[in-house]
Amino acid sequence: MDVRRLELLRELAERGSVVAVARATHRTPSAVSQQLKVLEQEIGFALTERKGRGIQLTEAGRALARTATDIAVALQRAESLWNAYVEAPAGEVTLATFPTAGQMFLPGLLDAVAAIPGLTLTASDRDPPLSAFASLTNDFDLVLAHSPNGARAWRGSGLTIVDLMIEPLDVALPLGHPLAAKSYLTPTDLIGESWIGVPLDFPFQQVMTELERISEEPPRIVQRFSDTRIIEALVASGHGVAILPRFTAVLSSAVELRPLVGIVAERHICLLMRPDRAERPSVQLLVAALRAEAEQIQRAGAATLRIGT
Repeated sequence: MDVRRLELLRELAERGSVVAVARATHRTPSAVSQQLKVLEQEIGFALTERKGRGIQLTEAGRALARTATDIAVALQRAESLWNAYVEAPAGEVTLATFPTAGQMFLPGLLDAVAAIPGLTLTASDRDPPLSAFASLTNDFDLVLAHSPNGARAWRGSGLTIVDLMIEPLDVALPLGHPLAAKSYLTPTDLIGESWIGVPLDFPFQQVMTELERISEEPPRIVQRFSDTRIIEALVASGHGVAILPRFTAVLSSAVELRPLVGIVAERHICLLMRPDRAERPSVQLLVAALRAEAEQIQRAGAATLRIGT
């Protein structure tokens, strides 16, 4: 049984179509289909079946795809052990990050990578809904993701998940807002306010849902944006209040933050990886560097945060 054909089967399980596998592996769709047919002949079972205009894995195909993942992990672990023996971690590591995580982590992470000869980091910004973070691991070694409830958001995905940090979510107020006189805010304090919200499938939306549940009054959302810089600009100009992440809010002089009590207002920042890629020494080194960055960010945030007393 050819390991390379097993890897194509695994990619089909991950990506869902022959066309997507062909694109990812730099083959033609017909070449991918031919290799899968050869694999079927080798094992004596049908691995795919027609579904509409495409194909899907049979039960045997899904079972063999899981085996292919185990084999990929074992091979990567063996390669990692050898690489660790003969040389320091090297090569290119790719990373996808949502914008505010990139703002937090990339400057220090790139400094750490620059100090390691032979290691390079290529980062790209992505801002998907919560459900789409896991699929980014098909194309990136490391994926920085956020969710309201941490690793549970990707339970059952088969990915290696590292919890990096928990970032509080605070209420952003325009300078001089009457609520800025308080050192913290409760859900009832915020009844009647105009809100600059986020898309419904973004993690911050959970805070809005909880505010509605506790106050029994839906928040009045006047605008929705995914970019926290736009949100902060609108808060600063008096167009509403908002939920902003504590460590990554730019905090112009026209915006103040206040903690929100009485509900869970936080986001968990996690690192997602396919398990075979998690075995690479270069990836493991960057995981350690990201952990160190997370610790430093939290210490610095606690020391310098501008929240009213």
